[in-house]
Amino acid sequence: MKLVIGNKNYSSWSLRPWLLLRQAGIDFEEVQVRLFTGSFAAEIARYSPAGKVPALVDGEVTVWDSLAICEYLAERFPEKNLWPAERAQRAVARAVCAEMHSGFGNLRSQLPMNVTAVLPGRGWNVAVQRDVERIAAIWEGLRQQHGANGPFLFGGFTVADAFFAPVVSRFATYGIHLPDDAEDAKAYADFMLALPAMQQWIAGAREERDFLADDEPYRLAPDRPDAIIINH
Repeated sequence: MKLVIGNKNYSSWSLRPWLLLRQAGIDFEEVQVRLFTGSFAAEIARYSPAGKVPALVDGEVTVWDSLAICEYLAERFPEKNLWPAERAQRAVARAVCAEMHSGFGNLRSQLPMNVTAVLPGRGWNVAVQRDVERIAAIWEGLRQQHGANGPFLFGGFTVADAFFAPVVSRFATYGIHLPDDAEDAKAYADFMLALPAMQQWIAGAREERDFLADDEPYRLAPDRPDAIIINH
């Protein structure tokens, strides 16, 4: 089984199935295709008909799109319990994943994933704040409901946690403060950021040498003389 991903520093879509596989203990081969390069289109075309990352190749089966990959993995490995076991909880988990998958456009556009950067305050506006508050409400509500069953959104680790993992990273990068009355949401964000699998992804991002000039206004990696600054 191969998972084709983009740069760990920038590819939020790649993080989701990668974290799901890693946290669930499912063996896979990681294949990385560098984003924003002249060879990207030709390289990703070997794996994905959509021409985008991520893509999962499992024998003769190829699945693209992060949500479709996670659904496939949940069916492929039912013993991993990647969705909540109870039907109503499973429906809610799918709903919040779909909301994350298709929504929060202001947050996505103004706070792009940039794992290794520290950009407090950059990109914030009122529309972004509405997205932040909605996400905090989701986390707070689920943690209050399921906190007795474990530290994740539904107690045990599920696809929902993988889907919100890039948001946790974004909040850290941009110094986003969650509402004062969202203590459970804050604790969840801290827990997810410290998760060993998340720390492994972050460590991988720090080893990369590609940086987008537009996304690095405060640092052009002066301590990284081998860094490649891409004017994209």
